[in-house]
Amino acid sequence: MTGCVSVGGARGSVSREAALGEAVAAEAPSQRGADEAPARPVIRPVQKRNPVWWIGNADDPEPPDWYRPGRACRRVRWHLRNPFHNFTFYVIGIADKEFERIGTHPGRVFHPEGGWTRATARYRCWRLPFVSYLRGDFKFYLGWRERGNFGVKLTF
Repeated sequence: MTGCVSVGGARGSVSREAALGEAVAAEAPSQRGADEAPARPVIRPVQKRNPVWWIGNADDPEPPDWYRPGRACRRVRWHLRNPFHNFTFYVIGIADKEFERIGTHPGRVFHPEGGWTRATARYRCWRLPFVSYLRGDFKFYLGWRERGNFGVKLTF
């Protein structure tokens, strides 16, 4: 959270809707239709103050058909898959707000050819940073992603 200070120069920008369109198009067709953009849920401030709500998933409260069909403990595993979805998207994230993302490849998490990606999500006077690096099997990112959610990843 960098307050009202701008972070780095921009080479491109993308609105939340454009980022959602790219994110939806990148998903498998069996998960979501290519033309179907997820609707932004209405999140009330009282929900954001409730720590029990933080561990839920307001976007997908029930597991979709493609997730472990016929397997034991399917619902429990769905909720354990991303236990702080609401927290990262709506409490510390800005996924429920109109924002603009600027930087190198602003509609993506990783540079399509590998290497570094920098971006900033602009919401009112807030500037929320993002950086990622991809090389071979090594993946790293930290910050507010293209959909407005906060995330951290490090895999080898």
